[in-house]
Amino acid sequence: MACRITELVIDCADPQRLADFWCAVLGYVELGWDGEDLEIGPPGTGFGGPQPTLVLSRSTEPKRGKLPLHLDVSPTDRDQDAELERLLAAGARKIDIGQTGTETWHVLADPEGNEFCLLRRRVKAAEN
Repeated sequence: MACRITELVIDCADPQRLADFWCAVLGYVELGWDGEDLEIGPPGTGFGGPQPTLVLSRSTEPKRGKLPLHLDVSPTDRDQDAELERLLAAGARKIDIGQTGTETWHVLADPEGNEFCLLRRRVKAAEN
């Protein structure tokens, strides 16, 4: 028997702000609040579905440097350039973590500075 990832927890100052951003990026919906934590996930499935949910957990502790873990996202219905423009319009920003300029991915940050990468390869949209 094996495990699988069902939730990713992100500490943040403003769960609603990050929920709005990540829902726009991933096509997720709000699943509900548990205290000061807001869970978002795929519409129609939520927790336990084929994709992990994100739990945005309110924290007052400041981010300290580069995160040891980051998310990679891939376009599903457009090329990388068009997806980059969509993510920037949603509130992402380009960041420099020492890239050489020859990478096939873009390094971005969400509205609270959490790093993530936009990969070049288009993938099939997840089925709920």
